[in-house]
Amino acid sequence: MAVAAMSTVQLGSALTVPLFAQLSALGTAGLRLGWAGVLLLVLVRPRRRDFTRRDLLACTVLGAVTAGMMIFFMLALAHLPLGTASALEFLGPLALSLYGPGRGRKVWTAAAAIGVVLLTEPWHGGLNPLGAGYALAAAACWAAYILLTQRVGDRVTGLKGLALSMAVAGILGMLIAARPVSAHVTWSSLWIMLLLAALSPVLPFALEFLALRRLTTSAFGTLMSLEPAVALLIGLLVLGQVPGPAPAVGVAFVVIAGIGATRAGARPTPPQAPSTLPGTSAFGQETSSDSRQR
Repeated sequence: MAVAAMSTVQLGSALTVPLFAQLSALGTAGLRLGWAGVLLLVLVRPRRRDFTRRDLLACTVLGAVTAGMMIFFMLALAHLPLGTASALEFLGPLALSLYGPGRGRKVWTAAAAIGVVLLTEPWHGGLNPLGAGYALAAAACWAAYILLTQRVGDRVTGLKGLALSMAVAGILGMLIAARPVSAHVTWSSLWIMLLLAALSPVLPFALEFLALRRLTTSAFGTLMSLEPAVALLIGLLVLGQVPGPAPAVGVAFVVIAGIGATRAGARPTPPQAPSTLPGTSAFGQETSSDSRQR
């Protein structure tokens, strides 16, 4: 299920790219966020009494970070191959997993650094700097998202915090993307974006929710570290993006760093096996249900 969740996230991103010509990267991000917020509100139906004022504030901030994560990643895809953008975005949660004490972390930091150098190929300027900047901004948002969902997940039960934060993200996304959406949206593109929003992020939320009930934190984190490789494969199969040797090896180094850092930094599992409960992130932190919303 975790592998299926990763695949649907990256497949949704890949299928969105052809719509950039009509709606722009900003417009597609706004519509996906808007539809995802509507779908989760309908499915989860949070109530005002479920939240304190501090919970509402935390969900609002989380929604803003979620909107930034989606928008920056879509903008990165307008300039970079899917595998490269995903690997650079993954540096956000990877940095969180590397932070703090722990033996062997310097090894994984070095592996990640080698991966970034190979991805960017600075020796002949093969990487679009604007796209790289967007991807790194998405990485920062993803790292903040993990920290914020820990707070929301600790205070709000079930998926209610997630549904509210996605509603906020949807409103912000539609406000930011209002101009390209209003100028170029058609009924057919509107319904296509609804299907893509259901494919990702709504479907991955459900799959990861079930997967987190069956996997330990370490195992789940290891699987999620494979996401840049999944993105590279889907970019090749769906978009025909053939990576050069250096970027392909760079993605491999980032994946290895993610697996190593997650295994080295995973929290020990208590006797009551809380890993059977939803709400643990891919990097050893408790969340509401998911580790990203792309």
